[in-house]
Amino acid sequence: MKKLILFPSVLVAAVCAFILVGCLGTPENVKPVTNFKVEKFLGTWYEIARLDYFHERGLNQVTATYSLRTPDELKVVNRGYLTAKSRWRESEGKAFFVEDKGEAYLKVSFWGPFYSSYVVFDIDDNYQYALVTSSDKSYLWILARTPTISGDVKANLIAKATGLGFDTEKLVFVEQTEIPKIQ
Repeated sequence: MKKLILFPSVLVAAVCAFILVGCLGTPENVKPVTNFKVEKFLGTWYEIARLDYFHERGLNQVTATYSLRTPDELKVVNRGYLTAKSRWRESEGKAFFVEDKGEAYLKVSFWGPFYSSYVVFDIDDNYQYALVTSSDKSYLWILARTPTISGDVKANLIAKATGLGFDTEKLVFVEQTEIPKIQ
C-alpha cells in the first residue's frame, strides 16, 4: 500500500520540478559567451532573423530591451508588431544568470515560475551583433543594435550558426520598417 501512495507523490514532485525548472540547458556544441559584460548588453536589440516559433509568429518590427531590475535580475521587454491584426504585442519578463555574470547563459521567464534557457553564444567585441539560442537548436535569433545589418555581417552570422548545426534555411527575416507608434 505504501508503494502505491509513494509512487504518485514522487511522480507529482518530479512533474512539479520539471515545470518549475522549465527547459534549461544548452544545445550540443553551443557554448555561452564567456567574459560577458552585461552592462554592454543592456539596451535595445533589433531582431534581424529568427527560427520561427508560435510566440513570435507573424510579428515584425521586433525588439528586445534589457535593463537591470536588481543587481542580479534583468528586466526583459519583447515587443513586436502583429501585422495581420495591425497591433503591437509586448511582453515583460525577467532573466537571471544560471552560472555567473561572466557567462552569457541565463534563464528567462515571461510566465511566472516557468523558465527557458537564453544563451548568447556569439557576440562581437563592440556588442553590436549577437547570436542567441535556447535549450535546443530549434531556437535561434540574430540580433543587432540597428534595425538592419550589412549583407556581409548577416552572411557571417548565418555561417556561424549553420556551422553549429542550426537549420538556417528556415530563418524568418524580420521586417524592421517604420510602423505606427503605440497609442
